[in-house]
Amino acid sequence: MPSKVALVRCPSYDHEAVEQAVACGLELLGGVNRFAAASEQILFKPNILTGEVPEKCIGPHPEVFRAVVKKFKETGASLSFGDSPGFGNPQAGAKRAGLMAVADELGVEWADFTNAREILFPDGRIIKKFQIAEGVASSDCIISIAKLKTHALTRITGAIKNTFGCIPGARKAEYHSVLPTAALFSKMLVDLNRLLKPRLYIMDGIMAMEGNGPRNGTPRQMNVLLFSEDPVALDTAVCRMINLDPGLVETIKYGEEFGLGTTSEIEFIGDALDSFYKMDFDVNRSHAKTTTDTSFLSTSIMRLLTAPRPTIDPEACTRCGQCVQVCPVDPKALSWTKEGKDAPPVYDYGKCIRCYCCQEMCPFEAITVKVPFLGRIIHQ
Repeated sequence: MPSKVALVRCPSYDHEAVEQAVACGLELLGGVNRFAAASEQILFKPNILTGEVPEKCIGPHPEVFRAVVKKFKETGASLSFGDSPGFGNPQAGAKRAGLMAVADELGVEWADFTNAREILFPDGRIIKKFQIAEGVASSDCIISIAKLKTHALTRITGAIKNTFGCIPGARKAEYHSVLPTAALFSKMLVDLNRLLKPRLYIMDGIMAMEGNGPRNGTPRQMNVLLFSEDPVALDTAVCRMINLDPGLVETIKYGEEFGLGTTSEIEFIGDALDSFYKMDFDVNRSHAKTTTDTSFLSTSIMRLLTAPRPTIDPEACTRCGQCVQVCPVDPKALSWTKEGKDAPPVYDYGKCIRCYCCQEMCPFEAITVKVPFLGRIIHQ
């Protein structure tokens, strides 16, 4: 049977419009009772990242979260929610994002995303055990609520990548350290989804983020909510909407290879896929690797001269030091100079693994990913 992806048009975050769109999307997939029973503990996993006001389009809008939660309350299931941002207090992030107020209003408990439980995964293709947030491990199922946006490492941060937040914050750095390429990191994300098996993936694309995502990009109206049980199919639908070859997105590539989902056997239901096309969406469509190549270009000298790398804009940098704090390598790939905080941190690109945690977590849009001149010549 083909995987179903439900597409529902929703032009704004108007309360009633979002409720109707969410109800329609769930009904297209067979109704909310297909995904929860009264005896179960259901965990909602929104993409909070660091927690910012909804207008920045970093995570799903509170109205989408509200509408999803209200539908699942109809099942009588016990409900909780949470995420583990890469930096900062998880609950504070949920409060800034406007999700905690909705949860309090609807009686949804905050799950434990601070403590971890080790879960073995013998069937993992690359990872055989994970440290999973206790609130995730103790739930019966996960409902993933992602945001349609770009990402420097994986090109888009969609349904598959949203599950990474089920690993408590500080432990995420360990995965970046031991999995320094986009391919390895994407394989890990696929294994994580195969282990946790979220029962439903929902994506907020009413307002998306293009450009310098996943935190400092530009909001872009897309007018769509997406629903699927198959994260590979859902992320493939997003790629088709934004004119991005799904074959360039390694979470999709390995998701299909490892049996997580499909890119070809997809049935689109609801509104027409082509009615949401944004062919000029600002996303990385280059065929060059986002980290390192496995050919001769991966040698140390060629890597320095050709590989994409994070770059700090000294005019935008406020010297907050958050990029230094989140760098997962030891010793750090960027550090303060003798001038201290009178000047921006400086990269040692020989140590940099191109995980782009610094770019992802920068609060002031000061870090972008750029390709050196020789790299642009080779891959043009």
